[in-house]
Amino acid sequence: MRLFSYVVMHDTGFSPNPFFGYCTLACCKPGIRRSAQPGDWIIGLSPKREGNRLVHAMKISEKLTFDEYWSDARFESKKPDFRSGREVNRPGDNIYEPLADGDYRQLLSYHSSGRTEDPTHKKHDLGGRYVLIAEDFYYFGSKAKPLPDELSELIVGRAHKCNFPEEIVTGFLEWVSQFPMGVSARPAKWRESDDSWMPSGRCSA
Repeated sequence: MRLFSYVVMHDTGFSPNPFFGYCTLACCKPGIRRSAQPGDWIIGLSPKREGNRLVHAMKISEKLTFDEYWSDARFESKKPDFRSGREVNRPGDNIYEPLADGDYRQLLSYHSSGRTEDPTHKKHDLGGRYVLIAEDFYYFGSKAKPLPDELSELIVGRAHKCNFPEEIVTGFLEWVSQFPMGVSARPAKWRESDDSWMPSGRCSA
């Protein structure tokens, strides 16, 4: 089991997307999505200017192709819906529809250029080849947790790290287990009054 650490530059509920019962990583961080395997943990920290706090932690339960993710009924709610009056429906990350020629159509999403596809984001996202699924996860969003001093080794720059000593990984898992699993707060970039995230969290026993 490995632990991957990276920085969540924009906590919008899109990457990761912790809603509708699963925390998913389908866009951004292609290196992690190619390398990580079921059983591994991924943690996302806020940028240095925001204190390198823990935004989320997810234990990978499945690793799907984009085709599998698109067609799986469990993740239908992860397709973005900008007509919805609920903010939780907008940042869906299930945005790549497989086409008959082997290409993908990029949906209107946080990674498109309005209603037009964004080729840079598209290439970057699809370069990860896989979508990571977590049933067991912690998402703190706007209430990101400061790391204890003894876990400061987990802090990373713009790339990611995954080669941590066993005592750091064990220490992190012991520390984070004090918190309830599931969605604990709105994403940092949402308006404070938005509570559409609240029915969407999932806590695992």
